[in-house]
Amino acid sequence: MATYEIKAFGTESADADLKKMNIQRREATPKDVEIEILYCGVCHSDLHTARNDWGGTIYPTVPGHEIVGKVTKVGDEVTHFKVGDLAAVGCMVDSCRTCDSCKQDLEQYCLNGFTGTYNGKDKHLDSQTFGGYAEKIVVDEHFVLRVPENLDLAAVAPLLCAGITTWSPLKHWNVGENSKVAVIGLGGLGHMAIKLAKGLGAEVTLFSRTPGKTEQAKELGADQVVISTDEGQMETVAGKFDLIIDTVPYIHDVNPCVYAKY
Repeated sequence: MATYEIKAFGTESADADLKKMNIQRREATPKDVEIEILYCGVCHSDLHTARNDWGGTIYPTVPGHEIVGKVTKVGDEVTHFKVGDLAAVGCMVDSCRTCDSCKQDLEQYCLNGFTGTYNGKDKHLDSQTFGGYAEKIVVDEHFVLRVPENLDLAAVAPLLCAGITTWSPLKHWNVGENSKVAVIGLGGLGHMAIKLAKGLGAEVTLFSRTPGKTEQAKELGADQVVISTDEGQMETVAGKFDLIIDTVPYIHDVNPCVYAKY
């Protein structure tokens, strides 16, 4: 398959800094969309992959799976995009499309293994996939999302990971105007969870270990903040919530938040 060279930022080993490098992208196939990357978020997964914290990193690696840009080329069979459209790509760029999971639009559970945006296997080139820390990316249109023209593109990028991570449970559990949602933690995911739950009309509570984030949480839309280390406060909300979203990125005891008992 024909390829072309582009500039990217990646690393050649677990202990090397990211640096400029050249990588190969495939020419667009009939179903592909070529995107000029305008913004790419930085996810902790990118850092773990670069450092091989999870094992299995294929070097050189180019991270980045919160990609937003402009369509510069489309294949002959592409039907949902045209040159000039704003588009986005998340953590997947392919799957088998034939297994039971894929047929149910659950490509993340592809029984034959989905293809990650980076550190996956590009079936077209028989090499690893390279992510969004690059000038361009070429992706099958099935895994490309349309971006409305009126959005701040820099702010859209995190929606491709932190956004969908919190949106998915909210939609799965049918959160709406009569829902009561609690969010544990106010990091990147916690920010998204509060804003999205509030946008759906829910009453939103933040569980935080300290009161230092109270003002910020309320600015984001939280109706109240409960200090999870305060037994008295926790008992006042026992059994109140329809859904609790835990966004804390390390192992911790969730029992106080679930049962309000110490």
